[in-house]
Amino acid sequence: MLVGLLLTLHVLAVVIWIGGMFFAHNMLRPAAMLLEPPQRLTLWRQVFKRFFAWVWISIIVLLASGVGLIVLYGGMGNVHWSVHAMLTVGIIMIALFSYLFFAPYRQFRQSINIQDFPAAGEQLAKIRFIVTINLVLGLITTVIAAIGKYLPL
Repeated sequence: MLVGLLLTLHVLAVVIWIGGMFFAHNMLRPAAMLLEPPQRLTLWRQVFKRFFAWVWISIIVLLASGVGLIVLYGGMGNVHWSVHAMLTVGIIMIALFSYLFFAPYRQFRQSINIQDFPAAGEQLAKIRFIVTINLVLGLITTVIAAIGKYLPL
């Protein structure tokens, strides 16, 4: 029962984080390009404000549920290599997101506040680059989660 609950929470947190990045990158970004820079950048500020709150929640849930599952399975020595890979990539993703949040996103917000839209655009490009990396890492991790135990490594 506990394993099922932790696994469900884990998957939901993954769906929220990776799905949000996929939507923002592949649907919202192209649509937002139709807006003038001040409106587009203001839209992104509102999107990030909401989405990044959910990413922090997802990170907490992912760490708690992932560690909980590892403990229930008897520790890192008893789990499949795919769990080690998912944990490693997850830590890299969290580090990238933390940098994104505390550096480019902070500067992005400050630039919007003073209406320095060219500077905000530069920070948005940095944010988009990091999100793209995290999206690719998240998709790779999802594949590892789905088929890793079937690979002969």
